[in-house]
Amino acid sequence: MFKTIADPADCEVRSVIRFLNAKKVNPAEIHPQLVEIYGENVMTDGMVRKWVRQFNDGRTNVHDEARSGRPSVVNDGLVAKVNEKFVETDGSQ
Repeated sequence: MFKTIADPADCEVRSVIRFLNAKKVNPAEIHPQLVEIYGENVMTDGMVRKWVRQFNDGRTNVHDEARSGRPSVVNDGLVAKVNEKFVETDGSQ
């Protein structure tokens, strides 16, 4: 029996895929191993195959690539303000 790892980072799962792919493990065998350790919601079989294809095509980076679009407005200051409001609200009840 294995210990389940909850909420893994995406790059961690991709690193495992890259490692097993380098060992010539078939994508159809990689997915069940991921599910066994990370749980049912880790990644679909199709996504595992997509990542294997990318690694076979020469990709080495397991992190998300920068995308165009609207930048996030969340920053440390905003998080601190929201947390502060929750503490104020919680303390007044």
